[in-house]
Amino acid sequence: MEGYLALFVAALLAATVLPFSSEAVLVGLMAAGTYDPAGLWTAATVGNVLGACINWGLGQFCLHWQDRRWFPVSADQLERAGTWFSKYGVWSLLLAWVPLIGDPLTFAAGILRVDFRLFVVLVAIGKAGRYAAVVFAAQGAL
Repeated sequence: MEGYLALFVAALLAATVLPFSSEAVLVGLMAAGTYDPAGLWTAATVGNVLGACINWGLGQFCLHWQDRRWFPVSADQLERAGTWFSKYGVWSLLLAWVPLIGDPLTFAAGILRVDFRLFVVLVAIGKAGRYAAVVFAAQGAL
């Protein structure tokens, strides 16, 4: 149970603006051979989607602090995320798993008041697919 919880927390933190690699934790737990890959996939996906939901909430309520030095998303990242939204619309959330743009995308979705239910569905599809790819790649490598 500890491994699943550790992965859940790692995935949650990785989806926020904190620099963290949940994929390394996932592959490490798979290499241990004592965990069910489907359970690891579930823990990682749920944790990462929950972290994205935190970003969405921050986007909803914290934008008025964007000029502060400690603000977690840079103006550059916000602009990039806004460009993605302008070009691809809400469907860009399927790419919320992509490094460097994923966290700002989920934050921008909150700013832009994307419907939360649609947000969760699209983000979950992308993040679940990414973790499935990691699990399958790790199974082939181990």
